[in-house]
Amino acid sequence: MPLWVRDYRWEQTPEAVYLAVPVRAAGTLRRRRRADVFCTERYLKVNSPPFLFEAILYAPIDDVRSTAKIENGSVFFTLYKKESAMWESLVMENGDKEEMQRIREDAVRKVQENAKAEVEAKAAEKRDRTRFALDALIKLEEAERKRIEDQKEQERKKATEEIEKWKELDEKQKEMQGSDPSHHESKKALEKNKPDNRRMKPSGRETSIPDSGKGARNSGDIFLEKVKEESIPAPRPRGTIEINFTPREFPTALRESRVPEEEEWLRKQAEARRIIDADAAEMEDLTEEEKNPDWLKDKGNKLFEMGNYLAAINAYNLAIRINNKLPALYLNRAACHLRLRNLHKAIEDSSKALDLLTPPVPDNAPARVKAHVRRGAAFCELELYAEGLQDFLAALKIDSTNKKIEEDAEKIRHIIQGND
Repeated sequence: MPLWVRDYRWEQTPEAVYLAVPVRAAGTLRRRRRADVFCTERYLKVNSPPFLFEAILYAPIDDVRSTAKIENGSVFFTLYKKESAMWESLVMENGDKEEMQRIREDAVRKVQENAKAEVEAKAAEKRDRTRFALDALIKLEEAERKRIEDQKEQERKKATEEIEKWKELDEKQKEMQGSDPSHHESKKALEKNKPDNRRMKPSGRETSIPDSGKGARNSGDIFLEKVKEESIPAPRPRGTIEINFTPREFPTALRESRVPEEEEWLRKQAEARRIIDADAAEMEDLTEEEKNPDWLKDKGNKLFEMGNYLAAINAYNLAIRINNKLPALYLNRAACHLRLRNLHKAIEDSSKALDLLTPPVPDNAPARVKAHVRRGAAFCELELYAEGLQDFLAALKIDSTNKKIEEDAEKIRHIIQGND
């Protein structure tokens, strides 16, 4: 049940009202939502559990210009009147109960509508920013695509021009060879002055005497070879080109694997299973099952499901006395402390579980997510929202597909932003 605050102080001028509401736990208001301190035209409220102050004002005020400040264990209001006049009292006295209830409901509804409008405005602003960023990205991609297409077109035109020039040069060389008269006259003269190498055989048939030696090559053949050599470019000189490639390392499955960490984690778990505390070994009154930490862990889990959290903690405590190297024991005990609102113990057990869950490998990723979430929930229950948000973000970094953790982190972020 809330404790109503009656010992408030107030002063007034014809234009404003100055009100001081003492709240012993006012320091906690800085970490609460805006709805804990709000006012409308006729309604004023301060909620700091277990303290509550509520007033239905004597006359309307300008709730937009009015301000509230938390300082030295009190909440100081500066309320500007809509009409300049002196009030007979701060609150409405001897008013109609139905009218007072209507004013209270209208105030709550107005606050809810304002909060809803603010959320919608933020969502619209976020959509606009996303749309603007998307449009800018599309424009950049289009500009880059156009630049690449222009560059390709320039290279294509340059190659086409070089091919056309080469064709024109080849045609000119052919025309020059076909229209040179000296070439034809020299060829005819050589054919005319060519010696007759034929002789008569006794049978009357002509036979050609084959040429032998260097004299077999006439000047016409030499001229043709010379023209041919001039029309064909000389071969390129021989040489060696050195090409140095930049070394690049492409990640493979072997490089990305965490084989050493996995082996270390398995080795630590195997050692933890073999560890038996000396004090636990001397517990003669325990049965063989009660000396097994795995059996005690299963027993504690069943008690937890039944809602018997204190008995589950006792089972986990005994298992930890036997073997204090198993992270699941601390993790489960943290869940029990969280249900019983032993928040500091929940934080301590979650931190101990995270210390034992090393090195971080995919095999222990679900346990690390649970440890961060439980420690973050304990921080938030203590109203340490910044620390809680860090744990939720760490859990989201491990399991980025968990929508529930993402929604909880967003809610904590809104609480922090609202307090700021």
